[in-house]
Amino acid sequence: MIDRVEDPGAEKFSPAKRIGELLTAEFEKDPHFYFFSPDETTSNKFDQIFQVEKRAWGDLLRENWDLPESSNGRIIEMLSENVLFSVMTGHLANGEKAVMGSYEAFFPIITAQILQQIKFIEQSKNVRWRNPMPAVNLLSTSTCWRQDHNGFTHQSPALISMLLSVPSNLANCIFPIDDVAAEEAYKFMIDSTNVVNLTTFDKNERPRYIDSHHAKFQFENGGASVFEFASDDEPDFIFTACGDIVSHESLEAIKILKYDLPEVKIRFVGINALSYRGIGTTNNKLSQSKFDQLFTRNKPILANFHGYPETLENILENYTVRKRLRVHGFYEEGSTTTPFEMLRKNAATRYDLAIDIAKVKGRDDLVKKYQTILTENHIHATDFGTDIIS
Repeated sequence: MIDRVEDPGAEKFSPAKRIGELLTAEFEKDPHFYFFSPDETTSNKFDQIFQVEKRAWGDLLRENWDLPESSNGRIIEMLSENVLFSVMTGHLANGEKAVMGSYEAFFPIITAQILQQIKFIEQSKNVRWRNPMPAVNLLSTSTCWRQDHNGFTHQSPALISMLLSVPSNLANCIFPIDDVAAEEAYKFMIDSTNVVNLTTFDKNERPRYIDSHHAKFQFENGGASVFEFASDDEPDFIFTACGDIVSHESLEAIKILKYDLPEVKIRFVGINALSYRGIGTTNNKLSQSKFDQLFTRNKPILANFHGYPETLENILENYTVRKRLRVHGFYEEGSTTTPFEMLRKNAATRYDLAIDIAKVKGRDDLVKKYQTILTENHIHATDFGTDIIS
């Protein structure tokens, strides 16, 4: 429980490690709990669970450095997402909780199976003798923005778009901004029933922005909230973001604009969850009246999204007119490159956002300044393999 964040963005913590702690506690509390992973438990930084539980293994140990393994272990690792998902859903059908973790680019491998599970959930709700089934909980890490030198093959947020397009409204896509929000996301997931939850986050250390009260409020308030420390009264522009890395870029863009265009008033609205045709979760979507309070009725909205821009744009269009919107995100531009260069390739950096505002204000000098900074970082990253900007 984090009651207060004194200096938002100053300290960094790993959302994945925090979820690893929560998974560890789940193993200790629930003797029927299972964790499924295609041999990436350690690389995804969930490895604290090995302190209390063993990996299922049916053969003899081959090396003395092998992690704890047992024929009755409840950590199931196999390099087949299809098999893992099938076994997990059978476990869930017995009324027992489970979680599956994988790289973001590999979760789409089981798209058809997830769709079938959604159909099963939809039909089973009409069968009176069936009890609510624990949620299908998917932890998506190693994301398109931080491919850790794996290249273009490891960059795909496609599952997000698919889940948000299913009309049955039985899928939540959750985007915790930091480790505190990740903890609240986990609590939401593990207590859910009759739904699919996909939670996406960077496994590395990220800036901590909000306290536990704010993280909980986001879920209760329809999946969105104003970040007061980065917001002005009576704003001229609304910045919004959905996803940890793109939220960081949006907040850094606000800092840049506050320095170069101090007269411009900005409000930042953080989005932590999306579901079919709405901001928020399946059972608690952001209402039109709350949207108007957060985003105003007529101010321009500049959004930055973890996934494909059109996915968020289509949801926002259910609340407001398209002409208010300018949405950045992943444009399927990938490579084995530096973290900031991945953002630059997809026009999702703080400077790309600042350029949008500078153009509106007619400040060609600032547009040139920001474009020069992006070019300088590109040259440096190409020559030295590191970013100037962090």
